[in-house]
Amino acid sequence: MPEYSDADAFDEKSKSQVKRELHALQDLGERLIALKPELLERLPLTDALRKAVQDAPKHSAHIAKKRHRQYIGKLMRDQDVDAILALIEQVDASTRQYNERFHALERWRDRLAGGTDSDLDAFVNDYPEADRQHLRSLIRHAQHEAARNKPPAAARKIFKYIRELDEVQRGLR
Repeated sequence: MPEYSDADAFDEKSKSQVKRELHALQDLGERLIALKPELLERLPLTDALRKAVQDAPKHSAHIAKKRHRQYIGKLMRDQDVDAILALIEQVDASTRQYNERFHALERWRDRLAGGTDSDLDAFVNDYPEADRQHLRSLIRHAQHEAARNKPPAAARKIFKYIRELDEVQRGLR
């Protein structure tokens, strides 16, 4: 009598599990289609997938869109899905990771605008490519605007600058 182990029976994926994984790849393909072209260039995609994603808007009929989505899902099987997801999570405004990064940058802006030289030193330690003089000038303007109850134009410039620095540091630019 052959030996039969319960562990052997559970090594295989069910048909439902396989279908869920394939649909997840198709959904990830949909997210790729929605990305801007400059972000797509940074992703580690094969040439076939890159072309398929670029060709997706050309399909207008419902069944053609569905078929193309399935084709993209098929091509996604050969990709480094974790690397793709990591970049998408950082740039997609609907994700928790993006929101946390955004709030962290807002906290830096508030610390810099209302802070001291030690806050600026801490920021420059975290972002060594930062231009200290430019930041100092923006901070001075933001403090001047806050003292006169003017709109926070300089504070917006500080946020834009530190967001650019963060994107460069993360490899998003």
